[in-house]
Amino acid sequence: MFNVQLSFTNATIFQFSSSFMVQHHLQLAAASSHGWLRATPSDGHSETSVDKRWDSLAFNPVKTDYIYVMKSCKDGSFSNGGLRHYGNIEISPSAAVLNYGQGIIENLKAYKNKNGSIILFRVEENGLRMRVGADRMCMPAPTIEQFVEAVTSTVSANERWIPPSNRGFLHVRPLLMGNGPVLSLTPAPEFIFLIYVTPVRNYFEGGLKPINVVVENDIHRATLGGVGNIKALGNYAGIMKAQAKAKANGFSDVLYLDSIHNRYLEEVSTANVFVVKDNTISTPVLGGTILPGITRKSIIEIAHSQGFKVEERLVPVEELFDADEVFCCGNAVCVLPVGSITLNGKRVDYGESGFVVSQQLYSALANIQMGLIEDKMGWTTLLN
Repeated sequence: MFNVQLSFTNATIFQFSSSFMVQHHLQLAAASSHGWLRATPSDGHSETSVDKRWDSLAFNPVKTDYIYVMKSCKDGSFSNGGLRHYGNIEISPSAAVLNYGQGIIENLKAYKNKNGSIILFRVEENGLRMRVGADRMCMPAPTIEQFVEAVTSTVSANERWIPPSNRGFLHVRPLLMGNGPVLSLTPAPEFIFLIYVTPVRNYFEGGLKPINVVVENDIHRATLGGVGNIKALGNYAGIMKAQAKAKANGFSDVLYLDSIHNRYLEEVSTANVFVVKDNTISTPVLGGTILPGITRKSIIEIAHSQGFKVEERLVPVEELFDADEVFCCGNAVCVLPVGSITLNGKRVDYGESGFVVSQQLYSALANIQMGLIEDKMGWTTLLN
């Protein structure tokens, strides 16, 4: 038997009650029977060094102050989670996540509004999606309540890393992974739930910037019966080759087709896709190969409320050549207009209408996420 432990530099942990609201100031105190200490989030850090970084933010990881760690019990439940100083972790060389890819991720973001309050967007939906994905991957998962509390705790402890709303947001990355030694193809004996955060610049500084996409004919993102409808780690490694080839040829990203007919639209690499024609917005129907994006779900609800007809159906690739607009959506990009799509050397350009629908939906969703308008949908969680 191997004893698998998490190792952090100068590790300290914070224990919190079941309340979702985390105090802004964390006082030094003994932390239950574990003997860990609590510390203030600003320990040993300079605010000046953080402020200077807003000008150079990109979509790259930044070493922030704290991460959240929680381990599974023998019965599969999770308990005794808490915050630790940001640092590397140690896992067994024979961990299931390393050897068999038993792991899933989530993505969400936190904004800071003009009043200084922190805004989280539909965080319960992320917790639910992680539980669905965990079940498919033979993994236990935190309850939705534990997930929400962990996210709010991590975001609150790293508050100083949240950029002003006009400069960026805090990218929140929860992970669930199989740990503990395994050699045969079997679920891990132990699981780790971990959250880290990093500040990221706004994707659309200077306005919406349409992307140029190429349709992929040979590589498929997902197949029926697989794990394309969850955020399994292997989903992303498997499409890196197609994405790298596309970028080498001057394209921004790749649009994938279904693996059976090689005709129906599925997803862009990390985003759902929508096709606009007149007052109708069509998007590929969820059928086991497409990720049920939370941004996708929100866009559909907003579009309905604005009087659009929204169809979730099989969308043939031929419809791209008659569309008024095409856009994709995801956590990081919110709503991203497509400027052109190339299929087998034939290119179709969009934008004659000025991407009116894309802009309209982007503004409606982003304004809610940033706290610029009243959230009549009840989607946001406000941390004072």
